[in-house]
Order: sequence, then C-alpha cells, then structure tokens
Amino acid sequence: MDAVSGLLDGPRARGAFLLRSILTPPWSMLIRDEAPLTLVAVVRGDGWIVPEEGEAARLTEGDVAIVRGPAPYTVADDPATAPQVVVHPGQHCTTPDGRELFAMTRWGVRTWGNGPDGRTVLLTGTYPVQGTVERRLLDALPPLAVVRRESWDTPLVPLLAAEIVKDDPGQEAVLDRLLDLLLIAALREWFARPGAAAPAWYRAYADPVVGRALRMLHDDPARPWTVASLAAEVGMSRAALARRFTALAGEPPMAYLTGWRLALAADLLREPGATVGAVARRVGYGSSFALSAAFKRRYGVSPRRHVDPDRLAG
Repeated sequence: MDAVSGLLDGPRARGAFLLRSILTPPWSMLIRDEAPLTLVAVVRGDGWIVPEEGEAARLTEGDVAIVRGPAPYTVADDPATAPQVVVHPGQHCTTPDGRELFAMTRWGVRTWGNGPDGRTVLLTGTYPVQGTVERRLLDALPPLAVVRRESWDTPLVPLLAAEIVKDDPGQEAVLDRLLDLLLIAALREWFARPGAAAPAWYRAYADPVVGRALRMLHDDPARPWTVASLAAEVGMSRAALARRFTALAGEPPMAYLTGWRLALAADLLREPGATVGAVARRVGYGSSFALSAAFKRRYGVSPRRHVDPDRLAG
C-alpha cells in the first residue's frame, strides 16, 4: 500500500456530505463549514473559488478543485458578487446577517439552488474527518488546487453527477467510494504536473529501488524491519540503500518507517473498539508502552489523549 492508497484504505469517506448545486447568476456562497477537505467539480457552466489566502481560480466544465480547510473560502459566479449564503459547520446555512436561508431551494435528491434551470451545476463533496495518513500528503497541497479538464481524461465527474441524484439502496456507500476515487485521481494528476511540489517520498515512488522499499514498509509496517533486512529485500547493500533512500525520500529508511507507523497508529486509534495494545501490534511496536512513548515524542500527547482530548493523559 502506498500513501495515496492510504487515502482509501485508511479513514475513508464515510457518510461524506455530497450536494449538487444548480445556480443562476448572481450567486455567491461563503463556506465556513471548517471541513478539512472539500472537492468541487463543475458539471456545467463556470464559477470561481476565492480562498481566504492565495489567488482566486475560475472553474469551467470538467474542472475539479481540491480545497484544504478549515479556512473559509467563497464559491461564486464572480469574485465581486457579495455572498448571499453562509455555510456553517454541520452544513447549516444562513444569510450573511444570520437569518435562516430562503434564497436556496431544494430541487430533488441531494440538489439545491436558486432555480431549476441554472446555467451552472456544481458537485460538492466534503470530508467530515481528516486522518493523519492523508494529512502527510495533503499538507503538500496549496489551500486551493485546481485540476483542469484538459489535463486529464476521467469519467469520474460525469459518473458522480449521475449517481448523486439517485436514492437507491446502498447509495451513500456508492457515493463515498466515488468521492474517494475522484480525490485520488485529482491528487495523482496534480502531483504529476511539471513543477508540482510533491513530497520527496511521493516522488521517490518512481525510483525502482526506493519505490519498492517504500511499498514494503507500507504493506507490512508490523514487520521488525532493519536497514539490513530492507536492503536484502531490494537486492542492494545496506549502505547503498541508506544513501539512496535518504537522498530521494528526504529521510533515512528507519526514520521514515517510524513516521509511517505513528501516522497509521494515530488513525487506527480512532477506530471503534481500538486499544493501544492492539494498535501497537498492528504497526510494529512490541507493547502499548513502547507505542505510547514513541507516540508522545512525535505528537506531544499520549495515544489516549489523542483519541479523546478531554481525557487526562495516562
């Protein structure tokens, strides 16, 4: 499993908020939902996304935007259009002066807007929870990343557009998986661009030796790896692997493994019924004490405090 696959195999979209918006100018929505991650795809027409920091971006049909939260941003027909809608945490919507919203009306399953025949149709998918594994990747993104239609060939936007209006059994699971796939595809396309500031370890996957070593560490973090055992697996001397891995991934193999183990542990600890001891075994620590000590060194809190910030560490 690589770090991009971890976005799917880790804390995936579960009950993500998905909405189709049908809009006629002038329209403008100030998003203050504090969501850690949002995707916006244009099915028809065009619009603008204006982040709190950074440059505004115009979106046209087929474009997909990845918005890193929790900072607010505006989605509008024009950057100069004053917000008519404010979206708060929990997707509660009001007017800018705090009154209940009447400007937008529901027009079907997961669909709203200011008119049924609007020239612009947007799909919005919001991840309510952010995990530590994917944060390692998403931190390399700017607050707003836009993947243009002409740069990739994907059926996912029209497929999501077709599925979002259905209310069939199991539809929430279908939409969650489509949202995950769209996110993965958009991330891969973004980081493949010339000049993209992808993390060093992400770029290292292209190397036939270091990429193989990274995949083995990801696939089996519980294995008692050493530089020597990893070098034997990839058919290289210990010293040569250490130099090549560090040069391409940005840190030595065992330092990288520690970071990966602890990122996985941070997410696994949030799963229902998880215990520190069970998670320790899954990520390669011999005891709950060993994991707790390493976890506190990395994150500054104990595993229990990480799961429940109101709980006293211990």
